[in-house]
Amino acid sequence: MAGPPVVIWEQEVEGLLHYRELVPRLEEALGKFSRRDSAEVIQPVRTTLTLQKHHGFLGLMPTYMENDGVLCTKFVCFYKREDGSSLPAVQATLVLLDPEYGNVKAVMDGELITGMRTAAVSAISAKLLMRPEAEVLAILGTGKQALSHYNAFTEMFSFKEVRVWSRTRQKAESFCRSVSGPVTVCVSVQEAVRGADAIVTVTRCTEPVLFGQWVKPGAHVAAVGACRPDWRELDDVLMKEAVVYADSREGAMAESGDVILSGAEVFAELGEVINGTNTAHREKTTVFKSLGMGVEDAVSAQLVFDQWKAKTSQP
Repeated sequence: MAGPPVVIWEQEVEGLLHYRELVPRLEEALGKFSRRDSAEVIQPVRTTLTLQKHHGFLGLMPTYMENDGVLCTKFVCFYKREDGSSLPAVQATLVLLDPEYGNVKAVMDGELITGMRTAAVSAISAKLLMRPEAEVLAILGTGKQALSHYNAFTEMFSFKEVRVWSRTRQKAESFCRSVSGPVTVCVSVQEAVRGADAIVTVTRCTEPVLFGQWVKPGAHVAAVGACRPDWRELDDVLMKEAVVYADSREGAMAESGDVILSGAEVFAELGEVINGTNTAHREKTTVFKSLGMGVEDAVSAQLVFDQWKAKTSQP
């Protein structure tokens, strides 16, 4: 009979999960997802329940990877918070199961895993789509996703300048103190993105905050916020002029207000570029619309569990 599940808290996850192991696992997973082979990945579009009283949603994200023996579900609550709110915008829990017996093997705090796997996939999009000579990174937003994206992008790329914008200077300055390298605080979005080669949008905005007229031709945008069909971060001009990529076409068409409301076409999935079945248009302005996928959580959770077993010498 199976024993009780392992519980892995955020502090433990932090010591077990690193971008150098996570990025290649996620690249492989994105490629598997885009092959649409049910023996490799079965992953429905995220199911959401409205938490009307609390202005939020519960998302359920199950994934089964038959060939790899991975069965995982994430429960994620995300909210439309007012500026200045002390309540969390996202809370997540990951459950790893044994696909043969059906028992729960591990329960993990999902907040750090979500932040790191999201940032890692954004960095993969930049690896595939950003111009190799990129020098300037702009980050719009200063929350936990902004920090994870700063860490992933500065670990994987050598930018000469990193800029940040927030609705309040206090948050921007706090962000600068929390990171390990120099950051320029910008008073407006336009100032932050002017001439930037890579732009990361990790805001709580529900209306466009980044406008195409401000974006340098040939820049790469990783758009991470606005994960509901009526929320947006990017305007019509940017969405229609750029070549748009996504982690999942189905996810983008069901959940992304940036895609749905602009009428933009998703040119390709990142996995298709990884598999060589579609093109990386580095020479053009590109947008990667990130919604997040269960398969990203599944391989991340399995990596954490494997590292935990190795550390504790568990069979």
